[in-house]
Order: sequence, then C-alpha cells, then structure tokens
Amino acid sequence: MELIIVGTVALDDVKTPFGEVKAALGGSATYAAFAASHFAKPGIVSVVGEDFPKQHLELLERRGIDLKGLKKEGKTFRWGGFYEFDMNEAKTLRTELNSLENFTPKLPDAYKKAKYVFLANIDPSVQLAVLEQVENPSWVVTDTMNFWIENKKDDVLKVIKKTNTLVLNDGEARELFKTTNLVQAANKALKLGPSSVIIKKGEHGALLFTKDKHFNAPGYPLENIKDPTGCGDAFGGAFIGHVANTKVHDEWNLRKAVMYGSTLASFNAEDFSLERLKKIKKEDIEKRLAEFRQMREF
Repeated sequence: MELIIVGTVALDDVKTPFGEVKAALGGSATYAAFAASHFAKPGIVSVVGEDFPKQHLELLERRGIDLKGLKKEGKTFRWGGFYEFDMNEAKTLRTELNSLENFTPKLPDAYKKAKYVFLANIDPSVQLAVLEQVENPSWVVTDTMNFWIENKKDDVLKVIKKTNTLVLNDGEARELFKTTNLVQAANKALKLGPSSVIIKKGEHGALLFTKDKHFNAPGYPLENIKDPTGCGDAFGGAFIGHVANTKVHDEWNLRKAVMYGSTLASFNAEDFSLERLKKIKKEDIEKRLAEFRQMREF
C-alpha cells in the first residue's frame, strides 16, 4: 500500500437545520479515504462491529479503498450530534465507542511498507501504535481534536514530533499551544518537528505555515450547505492523497494539496454522509479548483 489512513469508521446520527440522517456511514477514516481515493489508492486501518452494514463495505471497495486493515468485532462505533445555524460547530448528543474502545491496530504486512500515512482523528495512542509498525514512511500527516488535547495531551505531542504535516482547526491550535494568535500557534507547532502546519478555519478556508512562508487558502462560497460533518477529514484525505499521488513535498505542491483539500471539503458539505462525494468526478474537482484559482487573482 502506498497510502494508509488510520481513523474511525462509524455510523452517525446527524441533524442539521436542513435535514436529518440515521445510522449514516461516517467516521474520520471513512471521509478521509473516500476523498483520498480521487487521487490515490488508500487502505483503511480501523475497526467496525459485526453489525456494520455490508453495503457500506461494498461502497468503500468500489471506490478502490483497501479494507485488509479494517478489523471486525463487537459493535460499531456510533456518534450522534446536531448543528444549529452556526455550521462550524457540531454539538454531540451521544458517543458509543463500542469496538473502538479497546482497538489495538495490527497492520497487514503490505501496510507496513506504506510511504504515506494519514493519522486521522482517533486516540493518539492508536496513532502512535500505527507509526511504530510503519517501516519507513516518506510523509506523515496528523489530525487530532480537542478531546484528545484535553485528555491525552502528552500522547498528542508525541505524535506531533513524528509528523511532517500537522492539521488542526483554529480552536484546537489555540488550545494546544495556549495562545489566541494563530501565527504564534503555528510557530510553536513547527518547533516540535513538523515541517508544515495547516490550521483549518471552517467555512473561511485554511492557513498553511512552513518555516519561512505561509499560504492562505480561501473557503469556497457555497450556496447550499446541508451537513459539514467530515469536511475536515475530507480535507486531510484529499491533501495526503494528492501528495501521495505526486510524491512531491515542496512548498508549492503542499499549497496545491491544501487547495485540493478545500475543494473536496466544499463538496462534502453539500449533502449528508458521503452522498455528494459519491457523485463527483475528476472533472468536477478540477473545475472547482479552477474557480479557486480565479478567486485568488487580482
């Protein structure tokens, strides 16, 4: 496997002002792998229960996503939440860890040789366990969330030190580095080891910081937004998918990877679960990327 994605595969109950779904396919690894599959062939490292619907597995396989690293036991991780008109913040109603609670990743042999690794949002101890099994990765991208920052900060910092690109949203960056200033937060992150840091700002785009430069990616002005669940994961998946496909790690290619991330995230927000990502084609992605370019011309 060239690219492996570590994270959750879940069944979500989501309600927004524009609709509601029950037991919909979700999870950080799911969204990330689906977005990445437009650029590369990813493999998922996660766990689901015996109750996980067969049609969801078939959907992932049809997208060319490898499932040899997907363990099956117990009951599937479930999350329930809702959004109000501020669609940048999900409010959690319930979380059932189930089989995820005691998940210990064991990589198939082919996965151990992966050159590109996306550590999507999951317990940082699981992220560390995966990194210990990958033999010689070329590029590691790490995502996290405020829950892990608050409850397992030491492990989060250990993962960051083994990371090439760190991905955080603005609130997480401020919390982790104890500053309201995002430039200061990015500089503190860079000192820990990553060569690049991405700070996501929801509908307002994303910032890419490297040692001497920074890049400001705009948000796409969507007219119709149904559900932002998984947008950050789709962003990360598209980012690492493009980098894995091109195998170029310089500043300019990372900028393009950020723009692909923003593009896939914007599509994802247009419908619930993976419904929008299931329908888009390469030409749709390139068309929206071209619109992003026009937005930045002056």
